[in-house]
Amino acid sequence: MQTSTLQQPKTELPPLIEREILFGNPEKTSPQLSPDGKYLAYIAPDEHNVLQVQLRTVGQADDRQLTADKKRGIRMFYWTYSGEELIYLQDAEGDENWHLYLVNIQSNLVRDLTPFQGVQAHTIAFDRKFPNEILVGMNIRDRSKHDVYRINLKNGAVEFETDNPGNIVRWIADAQFQVRAATATTADGGSELVFRETADKSWESLRRWGPDEEGGALMFSENGKILYIIGNHDANAERLLALDLETKQETDLASDPEYDVGNIVGHPTKREIQAVSFYKDKQEWQILDQSIADDFEDLGKFRPGEFSITSRNLADTTWLVAYMTDDGPVYYYVYDRASKTFTFLFSNKPKLEGLPLSSMEPISYTARDGLTIHGYLTKPVGVATPVPTVLLVHGGPWARDTWGYNPQAQWLANRGYAVLQINFRGSTGYGKAFLNAGNREWAAKMHDDLLDGVNWLVETGIAQQDKIAIMGGSYGGYAALAGLTFSPDVFACAVDIVGPSNLITLLQSIPPYWEPIKASMYHRVGNLETEPEFLKSISPLFFVDRIQKPLLIAQGANDPRVKEAESEQIVNAMKQAGKPVEYVLYTDEGHGFARPENRLHFYAIAEEFLAKYLGGRFEPAGNIANHSGVVNPQTTHN
Repeated sequence: MQTSTLQQPKTELPPLIEREILFGNPEKTSPQLSPDGKYLAYIAPDEHNVLQVQLRTVGQADDRQLTADKKRGIRMFYWTYSGEELIYLQDAEGDENWHLYLVNIQSNLVRDLTPFQGVQAHTIAFDRKFPNEILVGMNIRDRSKHDVYRINLKNGAVEFETDNPGNIVRWIADAQFQVRAATATTADGGSELVFRETADKSWESLRRWGPDEEGGALMFSENGKILYIIGNHDANAERLLALDLETKQETDLASDPEYDVGNIVGHPTKREIQAVSFYKDKQEWQILDQSIADDFEDLGKFRPGEFSITSRNLADTTWLVAYMTDDGPVYYYVYDRASKTFTFLFSNKPKLEGLPLSSMEPISYTARDGLTIHGYLTKPVGVATPVPTVLLVHGGPWARDTWGYNPQAQWLANRGYAVLQINFRGSTGYGKAFLNAGNREWAAKMHDDLLDGVNWLVETGIAQQDKIAIMGGSYGGYAALAGLTFSPDVFACAVDIVGPSNLITLLQSIPPYWEPIKASMYHRVGNLETEPEFLKSISPLFFVDRIQKPLLIAQGANDPRVKEAESEQIVNAMKQAGKPVEYVLYTDEGHGFARPENRLHFYAIAEEFLAKYLGGRFEPAGNIANHSGVVNPQTTHN
């Protein structure tokens, strides 16, 4: 038999991209302008590679470090309206009991505004007319509910403001900085919009949504007569509505028949909504305020990728704009509205520039019952398909994958794998019919959508049938476990990151402050009180005997959502049954891995594991300092 070397061009993968570039800390990220536009704050690592808030005076190169977090790094911060302070959030080793810390930009003095042990704080509202106060939700009196507190930023005084009857999940303050609307959950798993005329009046119900509907309050207009809400009542998809509080009439401001309202852009001072996005294959904007129409047109033309406005000064003369693409870093620009000029600020990871990264392609296919399923495909550069493939499953499950740079997808593609990310039924953004099609379908139709995606990969010639892995975090980790137990012949191996193995113990051990959403979880997953046998029937732990393929599990020891026991119990069961399992526990992490040392350690283990069973490439682990990973620890929950 003759072979010709001329017909087939030689194909090979580009050089390995170091894990450090893909999963290490950004060089600079998350820029925010002070309200007066004088200062720019951003996040960047210090000399110990811990993320800190940094500050510069606009127009100068006087950058300096403001914070001194010791270990986890700061990932969320915002300016107060005083312009002299900013607030950052931090928890302890992944426990999600967030504290709010106030930093003075002149003295660098840091104060814990919420110094309460075992309490979770979150910001409810800031207001430019009340620059020295914030409204905060905290579960001090009862861990299962967040009441409203008013905190004085000058002296740190914490005042009790509004009692949570136990079912309120979102509070809305008006322009006078009074809490006057809220979204509450109902006993059937639905929700309710409640309102009061003044802070001393009793609450009244304005609207209810059933367990198969979504809705809630968003913000008050400046005069307090309009309440902006989101809801999918009388429609398939969530719409932006203006509710007249006198006539109780609703006006549709922005909607799409198929896609839910996504991002919302509001004016910095006027309490007016200016633009709304709908996330289809990519993000699409609807402009409500014509005064920014030219600006949005300029932003859309300036460079490729999806843009978002990350910050504006109160005068609304200067915007910070982020551009995200699928094959490079995030680029940040200062946009001057008067001159319509762009000034480059920085990119978050300049080392990604010029690397042979893959493009991400929106795809769709028809599930076995006729439902259209959307997703994203990332193929390796330089080699022809079919190739080994990883099905990368998103968490939630009430969330969705979107287009753009994804470090996991780029890492896998660079190692030689095609990557398919599927928005299976139950994913959000596609309207309520699609969301509700996932109700009570864990390990059933939700899993069938993933299997139909595998069939699509094979039929289109993208994947090699015997070399497909399933991998994901949270619900994606559960899907990986379900892949090996409920479809044991399909996948070559699986990687589960913080995924639940037993839905009974998962629901028994949810954080106390999830109590208000428990009825909704029971409606969408299964009822712990009345149908434990049903939950058992969709829990991978009870089907370990079916597992034929190797499994890698990673877990955070302090995870408040999916407890360490979820991983330990399936590791123990597999060991007892003589099944192939590798387990790594991170002692200072929660629901996912915040510290770059731990990410680098985990992905080193994961790529060697995938290379072993799929045949891709891997970068040797080398010596990764300061990680907390314990490989195959002695498990305690027997």
